[in-house]
Parts: sequence; C-alpha cells; structure tokens
Amino acid sequence: MSWLTAQPMRSNPQVESQWISWTGRLSLSKDMCAAEATASLLQVEETFSACLARIDALILKPLLQAEPCDQKGKENFKLFLLLNDLFQALWNLTEENYRILKQKCSTSESFCIQDIYTVWKGDLFLSLHIRYFVTFANYVVVHGFEHATKSKSEAWKDHKAVLKQFLTDFTSETSMSLALYTVLQKPIRDHIDQYILLLTKLNEVLKEGSEKNVVTSAIKEYVKLQSFISQVLDEACFTKSLWKSLGYKFTDMLCVPERRLLEDSKNLPISASMNRSDRILLFDDVLVLIQGNSFQSFDLKLVWVDENCREKSAPGMYGLRIITPEETFFLFAKDPQMKAVWQWKLNQAVRQALNGKRDFPLWGKTGEGTEPPSCRFFTYVFRLEGKFKSASYEGEWHWGKPHGKGTLKWRDGRNHVGDFKEGLEHGFGICLVPRQSEDRYDCYKCHWYEGKMRGYGICEYGNDMVYKGYFKDNVRQGFGILEKFSAEHPFKYTGQWENDKKNGYGVWEDKDRGERYIGTWLDDHKHGQGIVVTQSGVCYQRTFHADKMVGSGILLLEDDSVYEGNFTEDLTFVGKGKLSFANGFILEGTFTNKSGQGLQMHGTLNTSNEQLDDRITKAQLGLEEFPVEKRWKGIYDQFLEFIHSGCKEETEESFTGFHIQTSKELRKSQEYLFCQRGTEDVSWKIEDILEDLVQHQGLESLQTYLEKALKSSLHPLGKLLKALAIAFQATYSGIGANRHLLTMAQEEVKYYAKKIWEFYQGLLHLALEQKGQLPAKCMDGDTSDQKACNVVLPLILPCFYPELFMLYMLYHEREDDLYCQGIMDLSLFPDIKLLEFLDVQKHLWPLKDLTLTTNQRQSLIKDKCFLSATECLQKLITTVDPREKLVILQKTYEEIESTVSRVVDKDYKLPMDDLLPLLMYVVSRAKIQHLGAEIHLIRDLMEPTNRGGLYDFLLTALESCYEHIRRIRLHQRENCHVTHSS
Repeated sequence: MSWLTAQPMRSNPQVESQWISWTGRLSLSKDMCAAEATASLLQVEETFSACLARIDALILKPLLQAEPCDQKGKENFKLFLLLNDLFQALWNLTEENYRILKQKCSTSESFCIQDIYTVWKGDLFLSLHIRYFVTFANYVVVHGFEHATKSKSEAWKDHKAVLKQFLTDFTSETSMSLALYTVLQKPIRDHIDQYILLLTKLNEVLKEGSEKNVVTSAIKEYVKLQSFISQVLDEACFTKSLWKSLGYKFTDMLCVPERRLLEDSKNLPISASMNRSDRILLFDDVLVLIQGNSFQSFDLKLVWVDENCREKSAPGMYGLRIITPEETFFLFAKDPQMKAVWQWKLNQAVRQALNGKRDFPLWGKTGEGTEPPSCRFFTYVFRLEGKFKSASYEGEWHWGKPHGKGTLKWRDGRNHVGDFKEGLEHGFGICLVPRQSEDRYDCYKCHWYEGKMRGYGICEYGNDMVYKGYFKDNVRQGFGILEKFSAEHPFKYTGQWENDKKNGYGVWEDKDRGERYIGTWLDDHKHGQGIVVTQSGVCYQRTFHADKMVGSGILLLEDDSVYEGNFTEDLTFVGKGKLSFANGFILEGTFTNKSGQGLQMHGTLNTSNEQLDDRITKAQLGLEEFPVEKRWKGIYDQFLEFIHSGCKEETEESFTGFHIQTSKELRKSQEYLFCQRGTEDVSWKIEDILEDLVQHQGLESLQTYLEKALKSSLHPLGKLLKALAIAFQATYSGIGANRHLLTMAQEEVKYYAKKIWEFYQGLLHLALEQKGQLPAKCMDGDTSDQKACNVVLPLILPCFYPELFMLYMLYHEREDDLYCQGIMDLSLFPDIKLLEFLDVQKHLWPLKDLTLTTNQRQSLIKDKCFLSATECLQKLITTVDPREKLVILQKTYEEIESTVSRVVDKDYKLPMDDLLPLLMYVVSRAKIQHLGAEIHLIRDLMEPTNRGGLYDFLLTALESCYEHIRRIRLHQRENCHVTHSS
C-alpha cells in the first residue's frame, strides 16, 4: 500500500470519494506489520477528515447562520452550538493525529504499536465520542432537527435548495430532519467500525505478549463504544416518541434534554397499587406515575426497590415495593419475568443515578451490574404533613428514611445536626430553635431517642441561661443544673427535674442575695423542708409552701445565738419564739416589729444557764428532713439504667454524660465515642471495661484498677464520681460552707462510696453474666458497706476533701483557736523547760541529741528534742486519706519509742503514763493547724475495722493531747477572768 502525500486536509476539501457511502475496505494480509497498519490508518483518517470537512461546509455552517427567534428554538440552538463545538473537537483531533502520524511516516522507517494513536490515545478518543453522542442524543430528544429544518431565516432559505440536492445524493426518500440526523452520526459510527476492523486485523498477526494485550483491550473499548452509541440513540428516539405521544402539559414539565426514557408501562405492562396511576414511566433520573391530568415524580436517588412485597396482591400478580422518603407504594406485574425485568431496570437506573453517570455501555449484558446501595447521601425537602414538613434534610439515608449523620433545616430557622435512625433524630444531635420575640436561638446539644430528647445534654438558651442535665421526651427530666450568667438576677439551680420543672431535692443559689437554698421543690417552687444559708454565715431551716415560709423554724446566727420560732424573710422575729444566746441566757416570749419602733418582745429572760449547750450552737440541719439515700437520685437513676440496659456503648454518654460541663468537652466526648480513637495507655471502651473488671477481682488488683477508673472521665465510674463531685460542690462550697451542714456532707461522702461500690458490683455482675460465670462469694466476710469504706472511700475522698475539710474547720473553729493559743504559749518554752512542764520523766529526756556550742546551755535549746517524731507528725496534713493519716500517727509513735530506746540504751515500750507527756511535747512542737478538725475527720471516716485497735488507741492519745493543750489556754483565760473579777 503506497503512502499518501496529500496536502493538509482543510486546504484540500475536494476528495474524490463519495463521503456519504464511505465504506473504505482494508485488505491487510496475515503478515501485516505495524508499518502497514500505520499506513492504513493514514488512509482512513484522510478520507474521514475530508468527510467531516464537507459536513461542516454544507450543513453545520448554514445551520449556525439560521439562529431562530422563538424561545424554544433558542434553547435548542444552544444545544446545537454545543454539538458543533464537539464536532469541531472531533475534527481537530483527527487532523492533529493525522499530521503527527504522517510526519512520523516521512521521517522514520521503523514503526511500533505506540505509533497507532487509536491504541495509546484510546481514552481521549472514547471520551470525546461519548460526549459528542450524548449531546447529539440530547438534541434529538428535544426535536432539534425538526425545529432546525423549519427555520424561517433568509440564510437557511437560500441554502435549503443546495442542501436538499446534496442530501438527495444520500437518499431521495428521507425527510430533511431524518437526513440531518443521519449525516451527523452515521459517518462517525462507520469510522469507529473502521478503527475496530483495522485493530482486529492487526491483532490477528501479533504474537502473544503485552502488545497483543494492549490491542485486545483497545478493541474491547471500541466495541463498547459501538454498543454505547447504539443504546444512546435508541434511548433518544424512544424518549422523543414519548414526548410526541404525551400532552403539552406533561411535556413542558417533564421534558429536559438530558432525561431519557428507560421503560414505559405501555410497552412493558405493570400497574401501581391503589389504582394510583394510569401509566408508569421510568426515566434515568426520576420515576413518574401519571394519573389523569396529574403526575407524581420520584427522584431515583431516593428510591429503594424491595422485591419482598409485603402487600397482599391479587392472585397471579407479582409485586415490588417502592420506598421513597415520604411515600411507599407497590408495583404489580402479571408474571415473574415481567417483575424481574422491571426490578432489574429500576435497580440499575437507581444505581446509575447515584453514581451520577450512565454505565459504559449503558446497560451492559443482561443481568450485569450490582444492586444500588441501601445507604446513601442526598438532600431532600419534605413536603407532606408531619414534623419535618418544609424541612430540608441533607445527609445519610437508609431505605427511604434519614439514617446516620445528617442536617435538618426548617424555613422558620430551626435546624438539627446530628444522628438519625429510621427517619427520626436518634443519638447525639445539636438543635437550634429561634426565639420568637428575640433575635436569638436556643441551642440544644443533647442525646435523642426516637425523635425526642432523652439522656444528657447541654442547652444554651437565648436568654443567657444554660441547662446541663438530663432530658426525657423533649423536657428536662432527672438531674440537671440551670444557671443564669447575666448581670441581672444571676442564679444557679442544681437538682432534680420533672416535666421540665424543678421537682424534688435541689440546691438554689441566688447570687444577688448571697443565699443558698437546700431543700425540696414542687413545680418550680420551694416547697417542703428547706435550709437557707447566707453569705454572712447565718442559716435557718423552715417549711416552705409555694416559695413562702410557713410555720416555725430554727435560725442559727453567726454569734452562736439560736432562735426557734417564726420569722420573716428578712430574718425579723415575729410571733412566739425562743432566743438562746451564746452565754446561756434564754429569751422566750412573743416578738413584734412595729414600724418605727423596732423589735419588741413580751416574755421572760432566763439567766440561770452559764453557757449554751454545744448541741444547740452546733446543731446539724437536714439530717431527718433529707435522708441521704433520697438526695441526688437523678444521678444514681441514670447510671442504674445504663447498667440495666446492658451497658451499650452507643448509650453510654446518654446515661452517664454528666461529667461533661462545656460544649467543647461535649464535642470531644462525641468524637471519642463515635470516631476512630487514638492509641491510649488505657482503653475505656465498654467491652474492654467489662473484660478488665473480670480480670481485676483480687483486692490489690481491684484497688489499682478502681484508682485508675475513678480518675478517668472516660470510665463510667469516673463519670459518676465527677457528677457527684459537681453536686457536692454546688451544696457545700462557697456560701454553703457552714458548720451546721457538716454531718449532712459527711453522710453524703460515705453514701457516695457505697453507691459507687454498688455500681462497680453491678458492672462486674454484668461482665460475669456475659461470660456465663457466677459472681465469686465474698471470702473475707466484709459487708458491702465495709467494702465501700475500705476500698472506695479513700479513693474518692480527694474529690470532696476541700469542701469537707472546710466544714470540719468551721465546726471546730473555736476549739482549734484555743488549741492554737495553747500551742503558742507552749512554744515559748525551751525544750528542757517544756519537758519539765509536761512532767516527762527526766530519764527519758534525749539530752545526748543536743549539740551545744561553748556559749549554749541545755536549758535554752528549742526544737531539738524528738525532732524526727515532730517532723513525722507534721506530715499529717500532707494527705487526705484517713488511713494514711493513721499510718503517719503510728510512725510518729514509733519514732518517739525509737528515740527513748536510744536514750535508755535498750528496747523500751512506752506505757500510757509516759506516752501522753511525750506525745504532747511532739504535738506542741509540730504546730499543726486545725488539729481538732484533722482528728475528727479521721475519727469519722476511718475504717470500721480499725476501731478498738492500735490506730484507735493512738488516735485517742492524740485527741487527749489536743484536749489538754486546748484546756491549758482555757484555764489561763479562766484564771485571768477570776483575777480580773477579784
């Protein structure tokens, strides 16, 4: 075959071949090589380019000059412009590759497969041809060629006769529009056939290897392109026929260039349930049900096809269930084959719509293609009546319902971002609700259950209030904190809620008045027994009814005076009452307070008592009125429900989330729960927690495990402790630091330990149950309360110690003042004088420990004797654990004995008569502040098993020293008072 040496093809438009009947044959022998294939390709491309040149000159240019004036014609003309652009791109690609190939032929004598650009540029060829024929089909669908041939422009009229004669060369029987349709697609399709023929001939002579594989792959793609073009044109003609048969109303609303009809119930009979349609049309983007003069369309991206039809159908009918976001209906076919075809076409159309592109080829082989995914991501606007009416949902879907992550937006400004399940808000979500009278929003960051708020959440109201607590059925329910931060009437409520109102036990802090109410509530009102603590230190206990005080009460004044009777909100005595003064005087009678006359009283004054009983001045409030087991039930109930639910991880934060107190922490918590977690030293995933509980049942192992768990805000027990600490601080810190609440606080801390132990036991039982094991029997005989005190209390005490110890200090403030004065007096003594004053036997004095200079005398040395014991005792204030404090006390005793043994040069066991003076010396030199508070805290919180043992003996000895030192100062005061009186 000779090489072609034609000039550039645009300058040589008169090619002597008949372009319309162009069917150039390639006669390639078996020994055809790459060079021959290249030469054949050159000849094919030259002929094809000449063909395109004639089409451009005789058809496209005249049509481009005939721009229509009507609206429909203008819309079609835009499509024609795009088609022309793609035609020119095809032509340019053909010429460019022809020039490159021709240049290669003229400069090189060797050729290879890479020179055949239809192979190595196959993707570019395929892409351009696909775009051209899709646009061509769009133009066909909208009757573009029919409109073009009816153009009334002068340019078209002048050219029409020439064109008609030209088209007659092709066929004399064809209409002008059909001729245009044929001219603009058949030569290109024939050219693709030539590519396939050339590559097939080449492939036959190639040996097995990589080159043959490349050519084989290219042939397959061109064959697919043939099938694709054929299907595209068939669909376009099928769709065009539909628009002709439908009325203008349907066509105007449904006809768009890109839309293709895939199936019609007139061609493949199928009917819809409830006689809801006369005709069913399946397009590549929507499913349309026509009923009379109206229709419904369903976006295929949100259509699910379920072959398991649950609807009872007539005998001999086979159904498909069609699920959409707001409607579900059924399609019935008369035989299973027809049902199977519709099901397959529906599923393939849905899958391709979700992919955003058609398959290549469009349908592939029969039965080819996977099922569309049941989980999808899409945007939809709800239109039917319901809670989502007019709302736009963007997010994940599953079988026709929002399911997974998503965002809902209503027209009124509401929006919800979060988790959905089966069409309802379920899981964590953030909801914004605009306030009607203000340009502000209420922001709910909460857990949801089946469309309603349930579980822990934070609500930031538009009126500067914030609620942190539990919800149920969209209202505040259970334990929660409501706080107002604005400068106007700031407050904080911590306590129980029911039906969106304060109900049950709770603490209210009025920051304007500097008051804290601790007591019961009913429907947002103080109701029942209550304690009011003021910033000045005054506190009282009264009965309340709808925020009003009723009946008599007890008023504890800061100067230790106690009033029992009726009084007003401004603490003015009224009616019958008894006022007991700190000096023991008692005023009892009727009090009145007339305007301008001050407080008046009619009654008696009893001066027989020397001083008021401690049981009155240090009265403990709230013990009978607020049993410890009834306080903070809302916290315990949530954790108990979590255990009863089986400790499911997805509900963990919903039940146990109160440890989170800021929006930032809430977001991090959700990321921890629902996102990929990083590597940590300790994993607190619930399945790991339950596994670890089983592995750590031994006492030492358990203590180590609980210590880590209680310190972690990711462990359920750590979350419970954090919630209890928040409630404790709300009650007893700041204004609530009042000595009359000490026993209430001490009871609470012990009860916390008991409940935490119970919840630990609950988690352990669940873990063992899941493993099919039985709980081990307690071998050491300890009760649950003893375990709580021995194991849990020392671990949780640091969380409550600051507030608790402050209450102990306030309660023992006066005794500790006397003790401190006694310490100051004893500190004036040198060591020898102090040992002598305290009646320490001289043979026990550690004089050999004193290192003297030449100018010193033993009688002047201070703070040298029993130095090691003194330093040991000073460590008492460095720990909060009563158990550790007792160990320090024991070591102090051992240091004293060790020093004495060294003095007497033998092991010496101190009898009580010798121990007390020596211990008093060490205590006086240790100078521990608030020793009375320390002693009573140890006594109240020490393990029951230590009572009656060595620790109890040593604590009693320390207590005796404390009392003796306190009385030293007290006796001095009394002596001074007697002298002054004399």
